[in-house]
Amino acid sequence: CAPPDAVVWPQSVGQVQELAAVCHRYRVPMVPFGTGTGLEGGVNAVQGGVCFDLSHMDAITDLSLEDFSVAVEPGITRKALNSYLRGTGLWFPVDPGADASLCGMAATGASGTNAVRYGTMRPNVLNLRVVLPDGRLLYTAGPGRQARKRAAGYDLTSLFVGSEGTLGFLTQATLRLHPLPEAVATTTAAFPSVRAAVACTVQVLQAAVPVARIEFLDEVMVGACSRFSGLELPASPTLLLELHGSRHGLAEQQQQAEEIVQLNGGSSLAWAVELEERERLWAMRHNAWYAALALRPGCQGYSTDVCVPISRLPDVVVETKQDLQDSGLTGPMVGHVGDGNFHCLLIFNTQDTAEAQRVHAFTQRLGRRALAAGGTCTGEHGVGLGKRELLREELGQEGLDTLRSIKAALDPHNLMNPGKVI
Repeated sequence: CAPPDAVVWPQSVGQVQELAAVCHRYRVPMVPFGTGTGLEGGVNAVQGGVCFDLSHMDAITDLSLEDFSVAVEPGITRKALNSYLRGTGLWFPVDPGADASLCGMAATGASGTNAVRYGTMRPNVLNLRVVLPDGRLLYTAGPGRQARKRAAGYDLTSLFVGSEGTLGFLTQATLRLHPLPEAVATTTAAFPSVRAAVACTVQVLQAAVPVARIEFLDEVMVGACSRFSGLELPASPTLLLELHGSRHGLAEQQQQAEEIVQLNGGSSLAWAVELEERERLWAMRHNAWYAALALRPGCQGYSTDVCVPISRLPDVVVETKQDLQDSGLTGPMVGHVGDGNFHCLLIFNTQDTAEAQRVHAFTQRLGRRALAAGGTCTGEHGVGLGKRELLREELGQEGLDTLRSIKAALDPHNLMNPGKVI
Protein backbone atom coordinates (compact mmCIF):
# COMPACT_ATOMS: atom_id res chain seq x y z
CA CYS A 1 0.00 0.00 0.00
CA ALA A 2 1.32 3.45 -0.93
CA PRO A 3 -0.16 6.12 1.39
CA PRO A 4 -0.59 9.78 0.38
CA ASP A 5 1.20 12.67 2.04
CA ALA A 6 -2.09 14.25 3.10
CA VAL A 7 -5.84 13.57 3.03
CA VAL A 8 -8.58 16.17 2.52
CA TRP A 9 -12.35 15.80 2.98
CA PRO A 10 -14.05 18.37 0.76
CA GLN A 11 -17.71 19.04 1.55
CA SER A 12 -18.74 20.59 -1.77
CA VAL A 13 -17.78 20.78 -5.42
CA GLY A 14 -16.48 24.31 -4.84
CA GLN A 15 -14.02 23.02 -2.26
CA VAL A 16 -12.86 20.31 -4.67
CA GLN A 17 -12.21 23.02 -7.26
CA GLU A 18 -10.25 25.17 -4.81
CA LEU A 19 -8.13 22.28 -3.56
CA ALA A 20 -7.46 20.99 -7.09
CA ALA A 21 -6.37 24.47 -8.20
CA VAL A 22 -3.89 24.68 -5.31
CA CYS A 23 -2.47 21.22 -6.05
CA HIS A 24 -2.23 22.09 -9.73
CA ARG A 25 -0.42 25.34 -9.00
CA TYR A 26 2.20 23.59 -6.88
CA ARG A 27 2.34 20.41 -9.03
CA VAL A 28 1.12 18.10 -6.26
CA PRO A 29 -0.31 14.69 -7.30
CA MET A 30 -4.02 14.12 -6.55
CA VAL A 31 -5.74 10.78 -5.87
CA PRO A 32 -9.58 10.57 -5.79
CA PHE A 33 -11.09 8.25 -3.15
CA GLY A 34 -14.67 7.04 -2.80
CA THR A 35 -15.09 3.88 -0.73
CA GLY A 36 -11.83 2.08 -1.58
CA THR A 37 -13.51 -1.09 -2.89
CA GLY A 38 -11.58 -1.20 -6.18
CA LEU A 39 -9.44 -4.27 -6.87
CA GLU A 40 -6.56 -3.03 -9.04
CA GLY A 41 -4.76 -0.61 -6.69
CA GLY A 42 -6.51 2.45 -8.09
CA VAL A 43 -6.37 4.45 -4.84
CA ASN A 44 -2.70 3.77 -4.03
CA ALA A 45 -0.77 7.03 -3.94
CA VAL A 46 2.29 5.69 -5.75
CA GLN A 47 3.79 9.19 -6.06
CA GLY A 48 2.49 10.53 -2.75
CA GLY A 49 0.47 13.72 -2.95
CA VAL A 50 -3.02 14.49 -1.66
CA CYS A 51 -5.87 12.01 -1.36
CA PHE A 52 -9.27 13.60 -1.95
CA ASP A 53 -11.74 11.60 0.16
CA LEU A 54 -15.09 12.53 -1.41
CA SER A 55 -17.28 10.49 0.95
CA HIS A 56 -18.62 13.59 2.73
CA MET A 57 -20.25 14.80 -0.50
CA ASP A 58 -23.46 12.79 -0.23
CA ALA A 59 -26.29 14.72 -1.86
CA ILE A 60 -29.02 13.05 -3.93
CA THR A 61 -30.73 15.57 -6.19
CA ASP A 62 -32.83 15.93 -9.33
CA LEU A 63 -34.82 12.72 -8.90
CA SER A 64 -37.29 12.52 -11.79
CA LEU A 65 -39.72 9.61 -11.68
CA GLU A 66 -41.01 10.51 -15.14
CA ASP A 67 -37.53 10.72 -16.70
CA PHE A 68 -36.15 7.73 -14.79
CA SER A 69 -33.09 9.68 -13.65
CA VAL A 70 -31.35 10.96 -10.53
CA ALA A 71 -28.12 12.81 -9.68
CA VAL A 72 -25.79 11.57 -6.94
CA GLU A 73 -22.53 12.77 -5.39
CA PRO A 74 -19.53 10.51 -4.59
CA GLY A 75 -20.58 9.83 -1.00
CA ILE A 76 -23.68 7.96 -2.18
CA THR A 77 -23.32 4.20 -2.54
CA ARG A 78 -25.56 1.93 -4.59
CA LYS A 79 -27.31 0.57 -1.48
CA ALA A 80 -27.91 4.09 -0.16
CA LEU A 81 -29.45 5.13 -3.47
CA ASN A 82 -31.74 2.11 -3.67
CA SER A 83 -32.82 2.71 -0.08
CA TYR A 84 -33.64 6.31 -1.02
CA LEU A 85 -35.66 5.07 -4.02
CA ARG A 86 -37.73 2.64 -1.96
CA GLY A 87 -41.42 3.19 -2.63
CA THR A 88 -40.89 4.95 -5.98
CA GLY A 89 -41.11 1.81 -8.13
CA LEU A 90 -37.61 2.51 -9.47
CA TRP A 91 -34.15 1.17 -8.70
CA PHE A 92 -30.54 1.35 -9.86
CA PRO A 93 -29.58 -2.21 -10.84
CA VAL A 94 -25.81 -2.11 -11.43
CA ASP A 95 -24.47 -4.30 -8.64
CA PRO A 96 -20.72 -5.02 -8.42
CA GLY A 97 -21.18 -6.84 -5.10
CA ALA A 98 -19.44 -4.32 -2.86
CA ASP A 99 -21.45 -1.35 -1.60
CA ALA A 100 -19.35 0.95 -3.73
CA SER A 101 -19.58 4.68 -4.36
CA LEU A 102 -21.68 5.27 -7.48
CA CYS A 103 -19.23 7.88 -8.77
CA GLY A 104 -16.43 5.41 -8.07
CA MET A 105 -18.37 2.78 -10.01
CA ALA A 106 -18.53 5.23 -12.92
CA ALA A 107 -14.81 5.95 -12.61
CA THR A 108 -13.94 2.26 -12.93
CA GLY A 109 -16.63 1.33 -15.46
CA ALA A 110 -18.07 -1.17 -12.97
CA SER A 111 -20.75 -3.72 -13.71
CA GLY A 112 -21.78 -6.88 -11.85
CA THR A 113 -24.47 -9.50 -11.59
CA ASN A 114 -27.26 -7.57 -13.31
CA ALA A 115 -25.29 -6.38 -16.33
CA VAL A 116 -26.60 -9.08 -18.67
CA ARG A 117 -30.07 -7.47 -18.43
CA TYR A 118 -29.49 -3.85 -17.42
CA GLY A 119 -26.03 -3.07 -18.74
CA THR A 120 -22.82 -1.83 -17.13
CA MET A 121 -22.19 1.64 -15.70
CA ARG A 122 -21.37 3.10 -19.11
CA PRO A 123 -24.92 3.08 -20.62
CA ASN A 124 -26.42 3.94 -17.21
CA VAL A 125 -24.55 7.23 -16.78
CA LEU A 126 -26.26 10.16 -18.52
CA ASN A 127 -24.04 13.04 -17.38
CA LEU A 128 -21.06 13.71 -15.14
CA ARG A 129 -19.95 16.80 -13.23
CA VAL A 130 -16.15 16.71 -13.35
CA VAL A 131 -13.57 18.88 -11.64
CA LEU A 132 -10.62 18.97 -14.03
CA PRO A 133 -7.01 18.83 -12.73
CA ASP A 134 -6.65 22.64 -12.73
CA GLY A 135 -9.94 23.20 -10.87
CA ARG A 136 -12.19 24.02 -13.82
CA LEU A 137 -15.71 22.50 -13.84
CA LEU A 138 -16.97 20.36 -16.72
CA TYR A 139 -20.40 18.85 -17.34
CA THR A 140 -19.78 16.06 -19.83
CA ALA A 141 -23.24 16.35 -21.43
CA GLY A 142 -23.78 20.03 -20.60
CA PRO A 143 -25.14 21.56 -17.37
CA GLY A 144 -28.49 20.10 -16.29
CA ARG A 145 -28.83 17.74 -19.26
CA GLN A 146 -30.14 14.21 -18.88
CA ALA A 147 -31.26 13.10 -22.33
CA ARG A 148 -31.39 9.33 -22.74
CA LYS A 149 -29.54 9.57 -26.03
CA ARG A 150 -27.54 12.25 -27.77
CA ALA A 151 -25.47 12.72 -30.91
CA ALA A 152 -24.02 16.13 -30.10
CA GLY A 153 -20.26 16.16 -30.37
CA TYR A 154 -17.77 13.77 -28.81
CA ASP A 155 -19.10 11.48 -26.08
CA LEU A 156 -17.31 13.05 -23.13
CA THR A 157 -19.39 11.09 -20.62
CA SER A 158 -18.09 7.78 -21.95
CA LEU A 159 -14.56 9.20 -21.93
CA PHE A 160 -14.69 9.77 -18.17
CA VAL A 161 -16.54 6.52 -17.37
CA GLY A 162 -13.70 4.07 -16.80
CA SER A 163 -11.02 6.77 -16.56
CA GLU A 164 -10.08 5.54 -13.06
CA GLY A 165 -9.43 9.00 -11.63
CA THR A 166 -6.73 9.83 -14.16
CA LEU A 167 -8.56 12.68 -15.95
CA GLY A 168 -10.48 14.46 -13.18
CA PHE A 169 -12.72 14.18 -10.11
CA LEU A 170 -16.21 12.80 -10.72
CA THR A 171 -18.17 14.93 -8.25
CA GLN A 172 -21.68 14.08 -9.48
CA ALA A 173 -23.21 11.43 -11.72
CA THR A 174 -26.63 11.63 -13.35
CA LEU A 175 -27.85 8.05 -13.57
CA ARG A 176 -30.48 6.17 -15.55
CA LEU A 177 -33.01 4.41 -13.31
CA HIS A 178 -35.10 1.34 -14.13
CA PRO A 179 -38.59 0.16 -13.11
CA LEU A 180 -38.69 -2.56 -10.49
CA PRO A 181 -39.83 -5.88 -11.97
CA GLU A 182 -43.29 -7.13 -11.01
CA ALA A 183 -42.03 -10.64 -10.30
CA VAL A 184 -38.61 -12.19 -9.61
CA ALA A 185 -37.53 -15.83 -9.43
CA THR A 186 -34.08 -17.21 -8.56
CA THR A 187 -32.68 -20.73 -8.78
CA THR A 188 -29.48 -22.77 -8.78
CA ALA A 189 -28.58 -25.54 -11.21
CA ALA A 190 -25.72 -28.02 -10.72
CA PHE A 191 -23.94 -29.49 -13.76
CA PRO A 192 -21.67 -32.48 -14.37
CA SER A 193 -18.82 -30.33 -15.71
CA VAL A 194 -17.59 -26.77 -16.11
CA ARG A 195 -18.07 -27.01 -19.87
CA ALA A 196 -21.71 -28.11 -19.47
CA ALA A 197 -22.49 -25.20 -17.14
CA VAL A 198 -20.90 -22.61 -19.40
CA ALA A 199 -22.42 -24.13 -22.55
CA CYS A 200 -25.84 -23.88 -20.87
CA THR A 201 -25.23 -20.16 -20.35
CA VAL A 202 -24.53 -19.68 -24.04
CA GLN A 203 -27.67 -21.58 -25.03
CA VAL A 204 -29.87 -19.63 -22.60
CA LEU A 205 -28.69 -16.41 -24.24
CA GLN A 206 -29.07 -17.82 -27.76
CA ALA A 207 -32.67 -18.81 -26.93
CA ALA A 208 -33.33 -15.16 -25.95
CA VAL A 209 -34.42 -16.08 -22.44
CA PRO A 210 -34.41 -12.59 -20.84
CA VAL A 211 -32.31 -13.52 -17.79
CA ALA A 212 -31.52 -10.71 -15.37
CA ARG A 213 -28.58 -12.53 -13.79
CA ILE A 214 -26.73 -15.70 -14.69
CA GLU A 215 -23.73 -16.41 -12.49
CA PHE A 216 -21.23 -19.26 -12.68
CA LEU A 217 -19.43 -20.87 -9.73
CA ASP A 218 -17.01 -23.75 -10.15
CA GLU A 219 -17.10 -26.70 -7.77
CA VAL A 220 -14.38 -25.23 -5.51
CA MET A 221 -16.29 -21.97 -5.18
CA VAL A 222 -19.61 -23.72 -4.57
CA GLY A 223 -18.10 -25.84 -1.81
CA ALA A 224 -16.53 -22.79 -0.16
CA CYS A 225 -19.72 -20.73 -0.41
CA SER A 226 -21.84 -23.57 0.96
CA ARG A 227 -19.65 -23.91 4.04
CA PHE A 228 -19.33 -20.16 4.58
CA SER A 229 -23.02 -19.34 4.11
CA GLY A 230 -24.54 -22.46 5.63
CA LEU A 231 -26.38 -23.46 2.46
CA GLU A 232 -26.45 -27.07 1.32
CA LEU A 233 -25.48 -27.12 -2.35
CA PRO A 234 -23.82 -29.99 -4.25
CA ALA A 235 -20.12 -29.35 -4.86
CA SER A 236 -20.51 -29.24 -8.63
CA PRO A 237 -20.14 -26.50 -11.25
CA THR A 238 -23.24 -24.39 -10.70
CA LEU A 239 -25.27 -21.64 -12.34
CA LEU A 240 -27.23 -19.14 -10.28
CA LEU A 241 -30.03 -17.72 -12.44
CA GLU A 242 -32.52 -14.95 -11.87
CA LEU A 243 -35.48 -13.94 -14.02
CA HIS A 244 -37.33 -10.60 -13.92
CA GLY A 245 -40.69 -9.88 -15.52
CA SER A 246 -44.45 -10.01 -15.16
CA ARG A 247 -46.00 -12.91 -13.26
CA HIS A 248 -47.44 -14.31 -16.48
CA GLY A 249 -44.23 -13.91 -18.48
CA LEU A 250 -42.08 -15.34 -15.72
CA ALA A 251 -43.74 -18.77 -15.92
CA GLU A 252 -42.83 -19.06 -19.60
CA GLN A 253 -39.23 -17.94 -18.93
CA GLN A 254 -38.89 -20.51 -16.16
CA GLN A 255 -40.03 -23.30 -18.46
CA GLN A 256 -37.55 -22.25 -21.15
CA ALA A 257 -34.69 -22.12 -18.67
CA GLU A 258 -35.55 -25.52 -17.20
CA GLU A 259 -35.57 -27.17 -20.63
CA ILE A 260 -32.15 -25.78 -21.54
CA VAL A 261 -30.66 -26.73 -18.17
CA GLN A 262 -31.90 -30.31 -18.55
CA LEU A 263 -30.53 -30.54 -22.11
CA ASN A 264 -27.08 -29.81 -20.65
CA GLY A 265 -27.34 -32.39 -17.88
CA GLY A 266 -28.22 -29.90 -15.16
CA SER A 267 -30.14 -30.64 -12.00
CA SER A 268 -33.86 -30.04 -11.62
CA LEU A 269 -34.70 -26.47 -10.62
CA ALA A 270 -36.44 -25.26 -7.47
CA TRP A 271 -37.34 -21.59 -7.88
CA ALA A 272 -37.10 -19.14 -4.99
CA VAL A 273 -39.71 -16.41 -5.38
CA GLU A 274 -39.94 -15.03 -1.85
CA LEU A 275 -37.60 -12.13 -1.07
CA GLU A 276 -35.96 -13.83 1.93
CA GLU A 277 -35.10 -16.97 -0.05
CA ARG A 278 -33.69 -14.97 -2.93
CA GLU A 279 -31.63 -12.77 -0.64
CA ARG A 280 -30.05 -15.85 0.99
CA LEU A 281 -28.90 -17.12 -2.40
CA TRP A 282 -27.47 -13.77 -3.46
CA ALA A 283 -25.83 -13.22 -0.08
CA MET A 284 -24.02 -16.51 -0.69
CA ARG A 285 -22.83 -15.25 -4.08
CA HIS A 286 -21.82 -11.81 -2.80
CA ASN A 287 -19.83 -13.40 0.05
CA ALA A 288 -17.78 -15.46 -2.40
CA TRP A 289 -14.65 -13.41 -1.64
CA TYR A 290 -14.82 -14.16 2.08
CA ALA A 291 -15.71 -17.79 1.40
CA ALA A 292 -12.62 -18.10 -0.79
CA LEU A 293 -10.37 -16.56 1.88
CA ALA A 294 -11.72 -19.13 4.37
CA LEU A 295 -10.24 -21.90 2.20
CA ARG A 296 -6.76 -20.94 3.44
CA PRO A 297 -6.91 -19.06 6.75
CA GLY A 298 -4.06 -16.63 7.19
CA CYS A 299 -3.49 -16.19 3.46
CA GLN A 300 -4.27 -13.20 1.27
CA GLY A 301 -6.41 -13.00 -1.84
CA TYR A 302 -6.16 -11.39 -5.26
CA SER A 303 -9.15 -11.22 -7.58
CA THR A 304 -8.56 -10.87 -11.31
CA ASP A 305 -11.08 -10.76 -14.13
CA VAL A 306 -11.25 -11.08 -17.90
CA CYS A 307 -14.06 -10.94 -20.45
CA VAL A 308 -14.33 -12.86 -23.72
CA PRO A 309 -16.90 -13.23 -26.51
CA ILE A 310 -19.70 -15.57 -25.45
CA SER A 311 -18.83 -18.06 -28.20
CA ARG A 312 -15.31 -18.51 -26.76
CA LEU A 313 -16.38 -18.65 -23.13
CA PRO A 314 -16.63 -22.46 -22.69
CA ASP A 315 -13.12 -23.09 -24.07
CA VAL A 316 -11.49 -20.21 -22.18
CA VAL A 317 -13.05 -21.21 -18.85
CA VAL A 318 -12.04 -24.87 -19.27
CA GLU A 319 -8.48 -23.90 -20.26
CA THR A 320 -8.22 -21.55 -17.28
CA LYS A 321 -9.47 -24.27 -14.94
CA GLN A 322 -6.76 -26.60 -16.23
CA ASP A 323 -4.13 -23.87 -15.88
CA LEU A 324 -5.08 -23.37 -12.22
CA GLN A 325 -4.72 -27.10 -11.54
CA ASP A 326 -1.40 -27.35 -13.40
CA SER A 327 -0.07 -24.32 -11.49
CA GLY A 328 -0.98 -25.80 -8.11
CA LEU A 329 -2.94 -22.68 -7.16
CA THR A 330 -6.03 -22.21 -5.03
CA GLY A 331 -8.23 -20.14 -7.31
CA PRO A 332 -11.99 -20.71 -7.20
CA MET A 333 -13.74 -19.32 -10.24
CA VAL A 334 -16.89 -17.22 -10.33
CA GLY A 335 -18.31 -15.04 -13.01
CA HIS A 336 -20.99 -12.96 -14.66
CA VAL A 337 -20.94 -15.42 -17.53
CA GLY A 338 -23.96 -13.89 -19.26
CA ASP A 339 -21.51 -11.19 -20.38
CA GLY A 340 -18.55 -13.52 -20.94
CA ASN A 341 -16.95 -12.07 -17.80
CA PHE A 342 -15.40 -14.28 -15.11
CA HIS A 343 -13.07 -13.98 -12.12
CA CYS A 344 -10.42 -16.09 -10.44
CA LEU A 345 -10.11 -15.51 -6.69
CA LEU A 346 -6.49 -16.43 -6.05
CA ILE A 347 -5.71 -17.28 -2.42
CA PHE A 348 -2.00 -17.48 -1.62
CA ASN A 349 0.68 -17.03 0.99
CA THR A 350 2.28 -13.64 0.34
CA GLN A 351 5.37 -14.76 2.29
CA ASP A 352 5.93 -17.62 -0.17
CA THR A 353 7.87 -15.96 -3.00
CA ALA A 354 7.54 -18.94 -5.33
CA GLU A 355 3.76 -19.08 -4.90
CA ALA A 356 3.44 -15.32 -5.40
CA GLN A 357 5.41 -15.64 -8.63
CA ARG A 358 3.11 -18.44 -9.81
CA VAL A 359 0.09 -16.23 -9.10
CA HIS A 360 1.59 -13.38 -11.12
CA ALA A 361 2.49 -15.68 -14.01
CA PHE A 362 -1.00 -17.19 -13.99
CA THR A 363 -2.72 -13.78 -14.11
CA GLN A 364 -0.57 -12.76 -17.09
CA ARG A 365 -1.43 -15.99 -18.92
CA LEU A 366 -5.11 -15.51 -18.13
CA GLY A 367 -5.09 -11.97 -19.53
CA ARG A 368 -3.30 -13.08 -22.69
CA ARG A 369 -5.65 -16.06 -23.07
CA ALA A 370 -8.57 -13.65 -23.05
CA LEU A 371 -6.86 -11.38 -25.58
CA ALA A 372 -6.11 -14.33 -27.88
CA ALA A 373 -9.82 -15.20 -27.75
CA GLY A 374 -10.79 -11.72 -28.92
CA GLY A 375 -11.63 -10.48 -25.42
CA THR A 376 -10.29 -7.97 -22.93
CA CYS A 377 -7.86 -8.20 -20.01
CA THR A 378 -10.50 -6.73 -17.68
CA GLY A 379 -14.27 -6.70 -17.97
CA GLU A 380 -15.00 -4.61 -14.87
CA HIS A 381 -12.12 -4.31 -12.39
CA GLY A 382 -10.17 -1.81 -14.46
CA VAL A 383 -6.49 -1.49 -15.32
CA GLY A 384 -5.14 0.33 -12.26
CA LEU A 385 -1.60 -0.73 -11.47
CA GLY A 386 -1.70 -4.40 -12.36
CA LYS A 387 -2.79 -4.56 -15.99
CA ARG A 388 -0.93 -1.74 -17.72
CA GLU A 389 1.22 -4.09 -19.81
CA LEU A 390 -1.81 -6.10 -20.85
CA LEU A 391 -3.57 -2.86 -21.84
CA ARG A 392 -0.76 -2.10 -24.29
CA GLU A 393 -1.09 -5.56 -25.80
CA GLU A 394 -4.87 -5.15 -26.02
CA LEU A 395 -4.98 -1.72 -27.66
CA GLY A 396 -1.71 -1.76 -29.58
CA GLN A 397 0.78 1.09 -29.58
CA GLU A 398 -1.45 3.46 -31.56
CA GLY A 399 -4.32 2.91 -29.16
CA LEU A 400 -2.13 3.50 -26.13
CA ASP A 401 -0.59 6.62 -27.72
CA THR A 402 -4.11 7.97 -28.30
CA LEU A 403 -4.95 7.46 -24.62
CA ARG A 404 -1.75 9.26 -23.65
CA SER A 405 -2.61 12.16 -25.94
CA ILE A 406 -6.00 12.54 -24.26
CA LYS A 407 -4.36 12.36 -20.84
CA ALA A 408 -1.78 15.00 -21.83
CA ALA A 409 -4.50 17.34 -23.13
CA LEU A 410 -6.51 17.21 -19.89
CA ASP A 411 -3.71 16.66 -17.38
CA PRO A 412 -0.45 17.88 -18.95
CA HIS A 413 1.47 17.70 -15.66
CA ASN A 414 0.30 14.12 -14.91
CA LEU A 415 -1.12 15.04 -11.51
CA MET A 416 -4.36 13.03 -11.53
CA ASN A 417 -3.83 9.57 -10.05
CA PRO A 418 -0.37 9.23 -11.62
CA GLY A 419 1.05 5.79 -12.36
CA LYS A 420 -2.33 4.24 -13.16
CA VAL A 421 -3.76 2.87 -16.41
CA ILE A 422 -1.16 4.28 -18.82
